[in-house]
Amino acid sequence: MIHHLGILGGTFDPIHHGHLVAAQEACHQLALDRVLFVPAGAPPHKPGRPITAAHHRLRMLELAIAGRSRFAISRVDLDRPGPCYTVETLELLRAEWGPEPSFFFIEGADSLADIVKWYHPRRLLELCDLAVVARQGTRLDLDHLEQQLPGLKSQIHWVEMPTLEISSSDLRARVRAGRPISYLVPPEVEAYILDQRLY
Repeated sequence: MIHHLGILGGTFDPIHHGHLVAAQEACHQLALDRVLFVPAGAPPHKPGRPITAAHHRLRMLELAIAGRSRFAISRVDLDRPGPCYTVETLELLRAEWGPEPSFFFIEGADSLADIVKWYHPRRLLELCDLAVVARQGTRLDLDHLEQQLPGLKSQIHWVEMPTLEISSSDLRARVRAGRPISYLVPPEVEAYILDQRLY
C-alpha cells in the first residue's frame, strides 16, 4: 500500500547523481513509500531548446534506477502532447492513484522561489505538499511567498542533501567537449550516452 508518494519531474537530459540523491534523501527523510520519476514530454519552461528524444531519456532513467524498489517511472507526461504543466501532471496522477496517497512534489529551492509564476499555483497546493531540496546560495523570502500564496509555508517539507553541483546542461557540454562524466552519472548511464553518441 502506497501512503506517501514522492513525485520528481524533470527533463532528465541526462539523469545524474544530483537527481538520484535528491530522490533518495526525500524518500528517507519524509518516509515516502515510493518516488515516481516523471520525465517531461515538452517542458513549457524550455522552449526552443532541443531536447533529446524521449526514448533515450526514458532508457537512461530505467538504467539509473534499476534494482531500486522504491523508485519507479511514470510516463504520464511522455504519453500526452503539448506543454506539460506540473498542475496538469498532478491532476493526471491523482486520477490514476485515487484519493490516497499523499503527494509530495520534490523540487529545488530555486524552483520554489518562482512558484507564484507557475501555472495555477493555488491548485498545485491543493494537489500536493512540497518536498523542497535546500540549494546552496538560494535566497528565499518565505513571508513574501506566503502573502501571495496563503498556506504555502505549512505545506513545505525541507529536504537536506549533500551539495552536489551537477547539472544536465554541464554534462551535455562535457560530452560535446570530450570531457569525462564518470562519477557524475551512474556508469550504466555513461555507457549508454557514449554508445548512443548522445550530445
